[in-house]
Amino acid sequence: MGLVKAKITLRNPKQDELREMEVEALVDTGALHLCIPEHIANQLNLKELYKRDVTTADGKEHLCPYVGPVEVQFENRGCFTGAIVLGDEVLLGAVPMEDMDVLVSPAERRLIVNPKSPNIPSSVAKGFNTI
Repeated sequence: MGLVKAKITLRNPKQDELREMEVEALVDTGALHLCIPEHIANQLNLKELYKRDVTTADGKEHLCPYVGPVEVQFENRGCFTGAIVLGDEVLLGAVPMEDMDVLVSPAERRLIVNPKSPNIPSSVAKGFNTI
């Protein structure tokens, strides 16, 4: 399918005086978290909350800062999440994508709002019985 990128907005919801940032993010359904470079964490004045042991695609393990909270916005969707400080570009993983109810359109090679719920994000808040 190739690489999918999307324009998203990042903001520190604890500091309204800081400007939000519009960034181009690599959309990766195989990754779980939002990952941001150190310079973006610094610009948003995000505080380290924890350390996370992160395994990257090359199989290497990295001890990375986990910062937050971060507000993520895409089109008419938004969520609050933490972010792993790693790499040189923003990576939008499955957890914030699921929270915002957005998905990747393989035919269009872009991030889209879920067409089944175009106005308000939809979510499932119950388990599925597999018996």
